[in-house]
Amino acid sequence: MLPAGGVRIYLACGVTDMRRGFQSLAAQVQLSLQRDPLDGSLYVFRGKRGDLIKILYWDRQGMVLYAKKLDRGRFVWPQAKDGTVSLTAAQLSMLVEAIDWRNTAWTVRPEVVA
Repeated sequence: MLPAGGVRIYLACGVTDMRRGFQSLAAQVQLSLQRDPLDGSLYVFRGKRGDLIKILYWDRQGMVLYAKKLDRGRFVWPQAKDGTVSLTAAQLSMLVEAIDWRNTAWTVRPEVVA
């Protein structure tokens, strides 16, 4: 499905027209985000309603367009109107599962040594 660790992940802030396909999303990456859509990074876009995301990725053979639509709820998105936000693979994993990835806390408890 999605590439393994080490890949850069960028959220396109603001709202994207979800009727867009490969070519127009790649053009948005180039023109609005000032990045190369063929650089091997993941580019994540969200529509106005917030229940649909699309992820654009160049896998060295061609463009991959991944889409997910939620039955209920919305994907958590940054408040910025334009630009990009970088994510880690773990944050992307939470985003795709509709979990709030922005303020996660590591909840490791100390082990009791007997």
